[in-house]
Amino acid sequence: MAPKFPQLGSLAVQAPSLTPQLVHVSPETCRDLSLFKELLREYRRLDDAITMRINRTNAQFRDRDRLGTGGKGSVQDQACAYLWKDLVDNWRRRTEIICYCVGVVDHSMDEKRQALDEKQGDPSAQRKLQGELFAEEVKRKQVHNELSIERIVRQRSLDAFCSRCRYFQPPLSDVEARQWWDAARSRQ
Repeated sequence: MAPKFPQLGSLAVQAPSLTPQLVHVSPETCRDLSLFKELLREYRRLDDAITMRINRTNAQFRDRDRLGTGGKGSVQDQACAYLWKDLVDNWRRRTEIICYCVGVVDHSMDEKRQALDEKQGDPSAQRKLQGELFAEEVKRKQVHNELSIERIVRQRSLDAFCSRCRYFQPPLSDVEARQWWDAARSRQ
């Protein structure tokens, strides 16, 4: 039986939670901007700590190699492939959440506009709906803005990843990840 090593150093910060929390994103999540942004902040923790994660993942794979439980290829290649999969999975989840919320907020805006058109004869109801429409527009801009932020975060993470995993190439079988890779590489 292998000895159990304690989680030391930065491992506690970068390791996945032992009790992962399943988050169901609903239209209410999208409408509550602070909850939406907090959710994205949690998902962006991996990207925020990318350099530390690269160091830690390399150390983990070196330890596996020393214990004889390593896989195929060099330690660096294995660590880069593992971290790449983690990054891409995280990017996909965030993109799904953001796109879902963009759709929810856009749909809500359309409903408010339609309701405003139907209340042409009632100035009081129109003012109330215009106020709601303005509030929805603010939400819509902030949610849409997350798409731009996501591109910046992804580019920054990819730059850090590429600086340490210089010879890594994502698998051709993963078309979406490959597109992100090619787009980011073309900007350099």
